[in-house]
Amino acid sequence: MARRTESDQLTKPVGTITRGTTGVNRLRRSDRRLIHDDLVRGRLRAATDPLVVDLGYGASPWTTLELASRLRTVRADVRVVGLEIDPERVVPGRDGVTFARGGFELAGLRPVLVRAFNVLRQYPESAVPDAWTTILSGIAPDGLLVDGTCDELGRRCAWVLLDRTGPLSLTLAWDPFTVERPSDIAERLPKALIHRNIPGEPIHALLTAADRAWARAAPHAPFGPRVRWRAAAESLRQEGFPVRPYRRRMRDCVLSVPWSAVAPNSERT
Repeated sequence: MARRTESDQLTKPVGTITRGTTGVNRLRRSDRRLIHDDLVRGRLRAATDPLVVDLGYGASPWTTLELASRLRTVRADVRVVGLEIDPERVVPGRDGVTFARGGFELAGLRPVLVRAFNVLRQYPESAVPDAWTTILSGIAPDGLLVDGTCDELGRRCAWVLLDRTGPLSLTLAWDPFTVERPSDIAERLPKALIHRNIPGEPIHALLTAADRAWARAAPHAPFGPRVRWRAAAESLRQEGFPVRPYRRRMRDCVLSVPWSAVAPNSERT
């Protein structure tokens, strides 16, 4: 199969126009994790062409520009392209970032990383597998996809990291000072999981256990929510949940697990 290039012209972008809600610094929590994620950093640094696509950036391009700025701390020559299916949202390039019309087909590009935030949330759950398949078929062979959701102010954030083999992990990140308990993030789960937060499903079991661990860690509350969450996360590990440990101190509360720990029961049969 011939390699697609940026000059390829596709007749029609794949997908539908979404609301386009966005805001300055809305995706900061995801960006912080991406630039410190060993897998993401490794793939970017190893790429012959460090091309990144921000898919569905919305009514204004601020989060795309912020992504480019942050990724340049990992690799200075990273190329970022913002894609929007709505032609009226395509803006002139600036600050080394270009913008174009495109959808799940990625406008013929072969990026090593695709970020699609608050896009699939506006689709039916049944549309997620096909959307993932279409995007993943267009990325570089060792490329990655970040499919995530956050609230309007970016205080509650959740995303799935995928490669061509499928989902790899789920990460939840939240503001330590405005979220009362881990399960409050449930309303912002990615589309593939948001309807699975019911008894008997693994994601429900994880969030329920996280709330219990958070309650047990209450004696740490005087030292602040970050310290309390570190104790809660360690309690979860002792219960057998494969919660990813972080060596560095975290500005956010973060809960990251392999996809196998939260995959819907329908995927296990």
